[in-house]
Amino acid sequence: MAEWTSYYRNDDEDEEQDEGEQSGGDYKITGRDSLVFLVDASKEMFIKRDDGQPTNFDLTMQVVRSVYTSKIISSYRDLVALVFYGTEQSKNPRNSFKHVYVYHDLDEPGAKRVQDVDALRGEKGAHLAAETMGSGETSLGDALWCCANLYSDIKLRLSHKRLMIFTCRDEPHCGDSTKDRQARTKASDLKETGVVIDLMHLMKPGGFDVSLFFCDIVSPPEDENELGLQLEPCEKLEDLKKRVRAKEQKKRAMARLNLSLGEGINVAVGIYATAVTARRPGAIRLNRETNEPVRSKSRTFHTQTGSLLLPSEIKKSQVYGKKKIVMERDEVDAIKKFDDPGLFLIGFKPMELLKLHHHIRPAVFLYPEEDEVKGSSCLFSALLTKCFEKDVFALCRCIARRNYPPRFVALVPQKEEVDEGKVQITPPGFNAIFLPYADDMRTLDPPQHPSATQTQIDKMKEIVSKLRFKYQSDAFENPVIQQHYRNLEALALDMMAPEDTEDLIMPKVEQIDRRLGPLVEEFKDLVYPANYSAENKTAAKRKTAEAGGGSEKKPKVEIPEDELRAHVQNGTLGKLTVPVLKEACKQFGVRTTGTKKQELIDALIARLGS
Repeated sequence: MAEWTSYYRNDDEDEEQDEGEQSGGDYKITGRDSLVFLVDASKEMFIKRDDGQPTNFDLTMQVVRSVYTSKIISSYRDLVALVFYGTEQSKNPRNSFKHVYVYHDLDEPGAKRVQDVDALRGEKGAHLAAETMGSGETSLGDALWCCANLYSDIKLRLSHKRLMIFTCRDEPHCGDSTKDRQARTKASDLKETGVVIDLMHLMKPGGFDVSLFFCDIVSPPEDENELGLQLEPCEKLEDLKKRVRAKEQKKRAMARLNLSLGEGINVAVGIYATAVTARRPGAIRLNRETNEPVRSKSRTFHTQTGSLLLPSEIKKSQVYGKKKIVMERDEVDAIKKFDDPGLFLIGFKPMELLKLHHHIRPAVFLYPEEDEVKGSSCLFSALLTKCFEKDVFALCRCIARRNYPPRFVALVPQKEEVDEGKVQITPPGFNAIFLPYADDMRTLDPPQHPSATQTQIDKMKEIVSKLRFKYQSDAFENPVIQQHYRNLEALALDMMAPEDTEDLIMPKVEQIDRRLGPLVEEFKDLVYPANYSAENKTAAKRKTAEAGGGSEKKPKVEIPEDELRAHVQNGTLGKLTVPVLKEACKQFGVRTTGTKKQELIDALIARLGS
C-alpha cells in the first residue's frame, strides 16, 4: 500500500503535468513542426556589398545554419528542408521541376546537414554553389509546387508547417504575368493546406517593394502587430536572425482557460511561459551491444508475496491521529478537485500593494485566444487599457489544470514594445504573478548586529554608484550549457577542438578596480579594525581545526527504548530526523526496504507498536 504523504503531491502529479502539457484539455498538441527554407539562388544574391557586409546568399546560409543547430539542441524531432530556386541545375523528386534544386529533403536536422550548409558559406561556398547549382531562370510557382510535394511525401503527422522565402528580388519573374499568376495560385493552394508562407526579404539597391508581387504570396500576419515586420527588408545578420527566430518558433500555450469577469462574461486566454530554466538534456540509455535506445519500465510488487500489483490494487494512505486512513485513487482525485480549470476575477488592487516578495514562483503570460471565444481580443484589450489607465492589477483565482489546487494570481498589465527594426520585444498582455497564501509567509528573526554609521553608509553608496550598469538577462548565457553544446558540436562535426566559450558572468576585476580606485581601501579603513586581513582570519579558522586533530566525526545519536515507544504511542515519530530513525532501526534490529522517512517510521511502528 502506497503512502499518501502530501495533500498536493502524489506519485501521479508529475505524470499528470506531463500529460497536461502535451495532450491535456482542449489544447492537444500532436505531431512535429516542419520548416522549409526556400532560397533564391539568382546572381543578384551573390553580389558583394560596398559596405563590406556578407552577400545576401552568405547571410542566408548563416541563418540556416543557426536554425539547424538550434533545432538539433532544442527540438531535434522537427523536420527541416533546404530548397534553392532560380538555379541552372535541377534536382528534385522525379526531376519534375526545372531550375529547382532540393539540397536537403524534409527530415530531422543532423551533423551532416550542418556541414553541408557550412560548405556553402563564404567565397568558397559561393564557388561551390555556382559549380553545383548555378544560376538560371526563375519560376517561383514550380518551386512552391516542389515544396508542396515535399510536404505530401511525409507520412508523419505535422502539427505546424512553415515555409520561408529568402530573396532580394521584389519581381522574381521580371514582369512575366503568366509565371506571376502560377506562383499566386500555388501559394494559395499551399496556404489552404495549412502551410504558413513567410517572406525574409533582403536588401537590394533602390529598396525592396513588397507590394509589387510578394504581398499576394505570403500568408497574412498572425497578429496585426506583425504587419510592419513584413514590410522592411533585413540589412544585418542579427536582424535576419531575430526575424527568423520570431517566426520559426511556434508559440504554444501551456493551457487555454476562460477568464470569468462575471456571470456569463468569459474571455478565452492562453497561458504562456515567457522564461523557462534551460537545462542540459538528460542522458539516454543505450543498449551496450547495439547502441539502440532502451526503454525502462517500472513495476510494483507486493512486499510479502512478490506478486505483481495492478494499478487498481494500489491504494493510498496517510496516518492521522495514530490511525491509517486508506483511500482509493478516485477518492484522492475527488478530494483534490476544487473546481473546473479557469480564472475567476475577484477584484482590482492598486499596483503599489504588489510587493517584490509576493513573487513565489515564475510568472506566466496571458494573451487572448480569439479562436476559442469570439470577442475575447476586444474585451481583453479594453481590460488591459483600463488597468493601465487606473494603475491597478486584477486579482483572480486560478486553477490551471484538472485536479490542481487553486492559487491567487495578480494580473499585471504589460505594454507592447518594439525595437528599431519593428521586431516585437515585449508583447501586450497580462503577467500572472502567483501570490502567497498566509501559510506561505514566514516570520524571520534576523540576528542583531551593530548598525553602520552614516559615514560608512555614504561611502558604500559611492561604491554602488560606481559599479552600476544596465542589466539585460538576454546578454548573459549559461556558460555550463554553452560549453556542453560546444563539446557535442565538436564531436558531431569532427572538429579538432570545441569553440572557446566566454564566461560572461565572471566579474571584470580590472574594470571594477579602475572604476572604484581608492574607494575600496577607504571603505575598509572605515569598517574594519587596523591591520585587519581576510587571509589571516581564514588561516586562523583552519589552524583551530588542525589543532583539534582534524574534523571529528559526529557521535551516533541513540534514543532510549522507552522514549522511542512513547513516540510510537503518541504518533510523533515524524518529529525525529532521518539519521535518528535510521540509528533506531539499527539499534532494535528493524529491517527496512527503503531509506525514506515514512518507510522508516512504518518499520518502527510495525516492530514497536505491536
